[in-house]
Amino acid sequence: MTHSARPRPWKSRKTLRRGLLAVTTAALTALVVSAAAPTPTPADTHQEPHAAEGPAWTGTWGAAMQRPVEGSEDWGPNWSRQGFADQSVRQVVRVSTGGSTVRIRLSNAYGTTPLRITAATVGRSAGDAQVWPGTARKLTFKGAQGATVAPGRDMASDAAPLRTSPLEKLTVTLYFADLTGPATFHRFTTAVSYRASGRHLTDADGDAFTTSTKAWYFLSGVEVSGPASPRRGTVVAFGDSLMDGTGAPPGTDTRFTDKLAERIAADRRPLDVVNAGISGNRILNDSPCYGDKATDRFRRDVLDRPGVRTVIVHLGGNDIGAPTMGDPCMGSAPHVTAHQIIDAHKNLIRAAHARGIKAVGATILPMKGALFPVYSERGEKTRTAVNHWIRTSGAYDAVLDVDRTLADPAAPALPRPGYVFPDGVHPNEAGSHAIASAMNLNEL
Repeated sequence: MTHSARPRPWKSRKTLRRGLLAVTTAALTALVVSAAAPTPTPADTHQEPHAAEGPAWTGTWGAAMQRPVEGSEDWGPNWSRQGFADQSVRQVVRVSTGGSTVRIRLSNAYGTTPLRITAATVGRSAGDAQVWPGTARKLTFKGAQGATVAPGRDMASDAAPLRTSPLEKLTVTLYFADLTGPATFHRFTTAVSYRASGRHLTDADGDAFTTSTKAWYFLSGVEVSGPASPRRGTVVAFGDSLMDGTGAPPGTDTRFTDKLAERIAADRRPLDVVNAGISGNRILNDSPCYGDKATDRFRRDVLDRPGVRTVIVHLGGNDIGAPTMGDPCMGSAPHVTAHQIIDAHKNLIRAAHARGIKAVGATILPMKGALFPVYSERGEKTRTAVNHWIRTSGAYDAVLDVDRTLADPAAPALPRPGYVFPDGVHPNEAGSHAIASAMNLNEL
């Protein structure tokens, strides 16, 4: 899909199926990662700039990275398999809080060869592919104009002198002179990325950026510096399509995480919000299209981000629904038990606590209203058992009750009609607003 295309949620049952998968899968995957993550990450996993005295860094925007995969009728085209060569890629992101300086984080997590970034800039968005004149800042990497990121690694840029404000949009422009090979990316977004032939790092008008997709490439984080404070930190929303934003219209910034960031900004709290959801993600099993299982990606997508103080976990729905979906993109789809899902959640909680990070459990949303084959009596019993454990076990530091927020009061297994997207399961703008409103900010 190009940035001008309108979503057609009713077009394909596969699209609806995938959205639900994303919500449940992400929750399950997070649990497994937690189990594997208590051990600190080896020092060579990331290529960090030299630590400096002074302000603290926090993640103010982020995306969970995925393996390259072909585009499709449901998900739209993307450039991940072909990569880039003598091309500029301009990506638009909305930060959650502001800071005095900014840096970006680039990922080559799924690359098989070194990734060469020739040059990069960051500036204020003026809409679409445009940049406010005079705001583009050249980025450096350990003092150099470009950088090479080894396969399986990521790298942060040096700090750039661009002061940012809460909820404003930035453009990040990357120029690749050489062939990148297949691109580590985030497949589903509600934003637009633009591509131009040649070097167009500081173009303000954006006219050279003639093609677009709804995906993010190599860009895994935007980080800001601000005064160190016990109250300052990043909240990471980790999970499946509920977190990723299935159901939010393109360009509207109406995902759950967007609404949460707006509440936090209105309350003048020094908290950033990072979205680490992957549509279709599961907690117990990998998928060719929907990302590594949550327990395996938890360290990279949550623990290794700077300044994280809280993680919100919504996972398990895709694990429960996968056996009924018949989606080849899901890969293996075994029946799972509540015990397996709960054990995976416990692993994530232990991993978070080992890093001093608070863990908030989000109950799995109602699944019976889906317009695709995801509901079963067996699955509903599993969902109910997992949700009961999240609410009552005390294993999580706090609970965000997505299930009760979205459920129809007259029929709790069904979603409230005014809160769901046309697929019958994912929240629309009103539903996302309701979930964000249900979060006690004092628990973050």
